[in-house]
Amino acid sequence: MKKHRNKIIAAAFILCVLAGAWVWGGNYANRSDAASPASVADSEIAAETASETISAGSPSSEEVMPGTPESGAAVQPNEEIAAETEKAAEQEGAREEIAQEKTAEQPDVPGTSSAEAPAMVIDPKTGQDKYLTDPVPEGKPIPVEPQNATVGERTFTCTLSVRCDTILDNMKLIDKEKHELVPADGVIFPATTVNFNDGESVFNILQREMKRAKIHMEFENTPIYNSAYIEGINNLYEFDVGELSGWMYKVNGWYPNYGCSRYQVKDGDLIEWNYTCDLGRDLGEYWLGRDYFETNEE
Repeated sequence: MKKHRNKIIAAAFILCVLAGAWVWGGNYANRSDAASPASVADSEIAAETASETISAGSPSSEEVMPGTPESGAAVQPNEEIAAETEKAAEQEGAREEIAQEKTAEQPDVPGTSSAEAPAMVIDPKTGQDKYLTDPVPEGKPIPVEPQNATVGERTFTCTLSVRCDTILDNMKLIDKEKHELVPADGVIFPATTVNFNDGESVFNILQREMKRAKIHMEFENTPIYNSAYIEGINNLYEFDVGELSGWMYKVNGWYPNYGCSRYQVKDGDLIEWNYTCDLGRDLGEYWLGRDYFETNEE
């Protein structure tokens, strides 16, 4: 037994060494496989393949696909962009048009029509315009046809009066039943500051103020002169005091040679309506020219 004991120990030692070598060899093989260059290469190839696959399926952070907004902007088709551009252009055009309209509504001369009055056209054959009006003296306003006038919203003031002083000197010529219609001082409507809108005519103002003061006024439209003609005020009519009697109007000291509805009022104007018994001469006005009176006196 003693003789075989050493052999048994030796055999057991050899078995232990072989078992340990086997265990150590297996772990070493696993570690070698995990860290082997082939394994690392395979992993990198797989990673690159996966990256390429992802890249092929979606754009990079530096690329912008057609129709894709930059910087997180909302997607906006070309049709919508074009529509918005057109709308913006229309709005800009509308703003410019409104600005032009507002400029037109503010005339350079206060109390005049926003539309520029056309020049007075005189026929060289007749020496008059188409409404039989003689040329207007230099420095005086030319007529503005009622159909061309534009009444605005801007308000101005002027002074209006209505008088019949000349009748006081000719009471024997007027019918007796009308004597009571003639004021003792000849004043039918005293000089009064009244409001008017730019673009209004002398006729517009007279008509409104007489109605407001409840004073009778009668007129007729005369197409041949393109103007309203005042026939009577306070029931005092033309021809009541002779064949040359009637109503005349004066603006800033001048008796215009055209109808009252063609005279466009300006801010601060002084408008006077006076009754004449001698075609203006008794008012100090030779409306038809001195030659007319000299000829008729002869």
